[in-house]
Amino acid sequence: MSVDSYNRTRLVTCAIKSRVTLVRWKRSAALIYRRLGDSKLTVSEIAFGSWLTFSDGPQKANAIACVHRALERGITLIDTANVYGHGAAERVLGEALAGINRDSYVLATKLYFPMSGTDRGLSREQILKQLDASLARLRVSHVDLYQCHRYDTDTPLEETMQALSEVVRAGKVRYIGFSEWPVDRVEAARAIPNVERFVSSQPQYSLLHRDPERAVIPLSMRSGISQIVWSPLAQGVLTGKYAPGGDLPRDSRAADAAMGGSLDPAWLRPAVLEAVRALKPLAAEAGLTLAQFALAWVLRQPNVASAITGASRPDQVDENAAASGTAVASELFERAERIMAGVAADSRRSGIGSR
Repeated sequence: MSVDSYNRTRLVTCAIKSRVTLVRWKRSAALIYRRLGDSKLTVSEIAFGSWLTFSDGPQKANAIACVHRALERGITLIDTANVYGHGAAERVLGEALAGINRDSYVLATKLYFPMSGTDRGLSREQILKQLDASLARLRVSHVDLYQCHRYDTDTPLEETMQALSEVVRAGKVRYIGFSEWPVDRVEAARAIPNVERFVSSQPQYSLLHRDPERAVIPLSMRSGISQIVWSPLAQGVLTGKYAPGGDLPRDSRAADAAMGGSLDPAWLRPAVLEAVRALKPLAAEAGLTLAQFALAWVLRQPNVASAITGASRPDQVDENAAASGTAVASELFERAERIMAGVAADSRRSGIGSR
């Protein structure tokens, strides 16, 4: 990736509604960029993710608008996976990025989960097959980051790492990463000779889910691996949109039949929502929205390279992007941690956040 171009004006050609339009995009001076592990990639602190809002066909035009707004605001890391909408998210993303300078964004996708009755896992056959399918849907010749969505207990680790190294050396992938792997498996992968090394980890991490601090982040800091965090807003709960005892907002994920299944109802327990509501004065004191405060808390961790955010409207992209580079007093974060400590522990016991 051409890192030096981040703060320059770009001319990009994008195909929108079957019409080629010349668009001038200027990188936002407010966004901060961080090095991704031991790679040569530099990524925006805020990433754009295409998990849920991309998979619903009627939302396609709005999803494309959100991608373009993200690029306009200086967001350079775009994350997806083959399993999101069983290829639908990658196809829409490929359409959104068509004609845009390939050096102006960092593209990450993932594999592991079933794509059919026989297609799943991290075998050499699946890595080669699923990567080619993802590249076709995304309309690109390579991805910058190819991530193992989970650990595959049915495939020898050596086979997985050798196949990942093969696609890197073939020029189809620049770097590799993992998501939610057991720490001992990451260490075992690092001990295999003559294979490519992981540069990224994608864990769930938020004020409501701090598990990575116990083992994944310490290992990563020793190993040249950065975190690309998913669900930094606890699937929208840390935006404060859900009121204790109140009705679900009609435009929220929890109220959406297509997306609500991804939100564990335990996140909506009164104790959790009361704790979240208690964070609002802290966010206000910092001059931030609650969502921005929660993102800034994640980004306070130096091992985090980027926090993945979704958006169903372009204005949500704006709000999320504005969290980058904010200066928040450590005392406010400490107070927030004390408020969330009890409910975060309860969340770990209940298994909240698995996907």
